[in-house]
Amino acid sequence: MGIREDSDGVLVDIEVSVGSSKFEIGDYNPWRERLEVKVKSPPSKGKANKELIKEFSNIFEKEVKIIHGIKSPYKTLRIKKINKNDFIKKLKLEKVIKRGSA
Repeated sequence: MGIREDSDGVLVDIEVSVGSSKFEIGDYNPWRERLEVKVKSPPSKGKANKELIKEFSNIFEKEVKIIHGIKSPYKTLRIKKINKNDFIKKLKLEKVIKRGSA
């Protein structure tokens, strides 16, 4: 689990915390095998999901979809047309990933 490639791009398992003061992509949690993400929006009416998609799309300049966990804080995102190494470099997670091995 964690961060892996598929035929369309990369799949990323995340854990979302809502109600933060700002959008933030935290560290990779090797115990949970998830990237920790904080969003400002509440979980009602899909607002947090919309913020996730918007922010990840802006960071990677790629199409992003939630493919699992629409109503859960534990989600899987698909980021199209990117590989795992480029994803990790973009977020500067190299050291964290090596410790937990996604």
